[in-house]
Amino acid sequence: MAVEGLAAFRNHLTKKVPEALRDQIKRDLEKWAEELVAMMRRLVPRDQGRLAQSIGWTWGEAPAGSITIGEVGGRKYGTMRITVYAGDETTMVTNKRGHKFQNAAIQEFGTKARASSPYFWPSYRSLKKRGKSRVARNMRKVIKSLN
Repeated sequence: MAVEGLAAFRNHLTKKVPEALRDQIKRDLEKWAEELVAMMRRLVPRDQGRLAQSIGWTWGEAPAGSITIGEVGGRKYGTMRITVYAGDETTMVTNKRGHKFQNAAIQEFGTKARASSPYFWPSYRSLKKRGKSRVARNMRKVIKSLN
């Protein structure tokens, strides 16, 4: 027994739904990344103005000289990957022995001689649930609207 419209239904599921979901997820991740970057910039110590300016996000790889603070998505499967980063060549610091370090990491985690001033992890923990909920809620809306 043949089912009418089965080919059209499969086409709908394999093409239209993933494209619509991908577009919505992309918008939601961008909004979450903007919120995360804004909060991180607010939490960086005031005397670290250049570091605050260097915090940002991008699709794919972080700029040269920066450290990747977090990623959503995956390299392994070639899916959408948003990267939050901090620091650049101008935020590098040199210790007494002449070794260079990224100030972004020093501020977040500290050293033996310097206390930490975390800005990433508090921001991430604060906004993680909101971002996940937004993505899930909007995915349901997109799927319902395509039926």
